[in-house]
Amino acid sequence: MAKINRRFWFQLHGWLSLPIWVIFSFVCLTGTISVLSHEITWLTNSDSRASNPEQLAAKPIADLVKAVENKFPTADVSWVMTRESYLSYVISFTDTDKPAAQAYVNQYTAEIQEVFQGMTFIGFMRSLHGWLLFPWHHNFSIGYYLVSLMAIVMMGALITGLVVYKKFWRALFKPQLRVSKGLRIFLQDAHRFSGVWSMWFLFIISITGLWYLTQAVLWHNDVDIDPHAPLLDNKVIPTYQVNAPEFTIGLDQAILTAKQTHPDFMPTFIMLPEHNRDTYKLMGKGDFILYDDTSYRLSINPWEGNIEARQDPDNMTVLQTVSHIADPIHYGTIGGIWTKIIWFIFGLILSGMSVAGFMIWRYRLVDAKENK
Repeated sequence: MAKINRRFWFQLHGWLSLPIWVIFSFVCLTGTISVLSHEITWLTNSDSRASNPEQLAAKPIADLVKAVENKFPTADVSWVMTRESYLSYVISFTDTDKPAAQAYVNQYTAEIQEVFQGMTFIGFMRSLHGWLLFPWHHNFSIGYYLVSLMAIVMMGALITGLVVYKKFWRALFKPQLRVSKGLRIFLQDAHRFSGVWSMWFLFIISITGLWYLTQAVLWHNDVDIDPHAPLLDNKVIPTYQVNAPEFTIGLDQAILTAKQTHPDFMPTFIMLPEHNRDTYKLMGKGDFILYDDTSYRLSINPWEGNIEARQDPDNMTVLQTVSHIADPIHYGTIGGIWTKIIWFIFGLILSGMSVAGFMIWRYRLVDAKENK
């Protein structure tokens, strides 16, 4: 009976890993690259680097927006994204001949280093990993479901693998890699050894992946985790505004208000008002290690300067908290470059395990046919 049970668990482990191994391996590999996508961008694109040989302080974000507007007088700036200190800021705008453009602007010199239309490498890799570039229909994407469903496969493979591999903890202290016994034996040893040492990583990626699946279901059913910024009441808007609005509160003042509210506030994404009733939407991070770069959210009135809505780790709901800690844990950004490197290494191991698992399964199928 024990042999039958072990055979069942082994077959279940194989079927959880085999049928979609191509998608699984691709998701693992793109996720691994995404972890270091900022660093890869810095290495491969000199225009993305924020060179600062004179050790200048970063200029106010409003000055960088003004630099883009001076370069393109008819431009309409929509948002600003700040990144690591070694990467230039990204400013998105539209113009008469540029329906959707982004500019790399050096935050220390206000120099526009590159203007391009399309996605950044960072955005491309996150989209490829997150939803396989499948289109979004209203509030759901088939690709997002496919990727997040991999969490069930990963968790299932982890559990069944531990059941099949008896006394797996021995591999922690007495690893066995039989190189001279042939490719098949080596792959089996490497698969077991890698699986045991990366159990913690498999668990983390599985749990956060299950959250992404839950999040997809919530989005699909019109459940807003983070509330939308409110529209302003008509009473606070000057009636004499005819053309483009001239707000009485500038971007620098809005950022100052955010920092006065949260002394540790560091802006990471800023959306400028699109119309008279819109607000400055400021997102940023603070001293909360486990939270992502948009855990602080403030909507600031561009006419009166008051805060219309705010969200931070202290007043989040349970769903909002999980939503804002999932990414740093999933992508390993919680400890900066060092945790990124660890996540990258184990991501490569996980990608290799999926390929090795397929090859092992293929060898067993060939043996089964030959023994018939």
